[in-house]
Amino acid sequence: MDLEKHAQPAPVEPAKAAPAPPAELPALRASDADRDRIADILRDALAEGRLDATEHSERIDAVYRAKTVAELEPLVKDLPVHGDRPRPAAAAGPRETLETDTPVDAENMIAVFSSSTRKGRWRVGRRTNAFALFGNVEIDLTEALFEQRLTVINATAIFGNVEVRVPENLSLRGSGTGIFGNFEVHTLEAGDPEAPVVVVNGYSVFGNIEAKPKRGKIIADLHGRLRKHLGS
Repeated sequence: MDLEKHAQPAPVEPAKAAPAPPAELPALRASDADRDRIADILRDALAEGRLDATEHSERIDAVYRAKTVAELEPLVKDLPVHGDRPRPAAAAGPRETLETDTPVDAENMIAVFSSSTRKGRWRVGRRTNAFALFGNVEIDLTEALFEQRLTVINATAIFGNVEVRVPENLSLRGSGTGIFGNFEVHTLEAGDPEAPVVVVNGYSVFGNIEAKPKRGKIIADLHGRLRKHLGS
């Protein structure tokens, strides 16, 4: 009987898996307040001559197409920020929120198997949300009082119609989609760089969204009104 003990090989420890790389933080979604702050910075830059009308138009369009805060930051990276207006934090974590003490002045217009109309002399807020479902929404700004340079109209038409009419001496821009429907904005650039800017965004499904200037209608005493409300 062979009593010689054979050396047993040392047990091999299983290789440790390499640590997984840290997951990238999800991009922080931009809020309406974030877009408004960026639009205000662009408005000031236009008024000071830092941007011309074409550059301002391109950047404003990009503001309202942006989905995340990171998309907004490059639009004002080369511009100064006046007063205490904060820039959005592009590297904010997923649990951080961007808050502002500035109230969002929004008006909702809803037409479901009905109609909703805003016209005559009325004070236009910073934002108007228009929703038409088998109905009609009419927004007439030709005699309205503008207390800010940028006004945003978010329009949705589902088997319905949203019509926007503006004076001839302001700027009108828009971005949207028609799905088996129509989305049409008659782009207008005011000769005065300090004129109000109306941006119409939205989408229509088997419906119609149309924004265009109303012939012969202008804003009287444009500078006087804006200076009064903007404190300039």
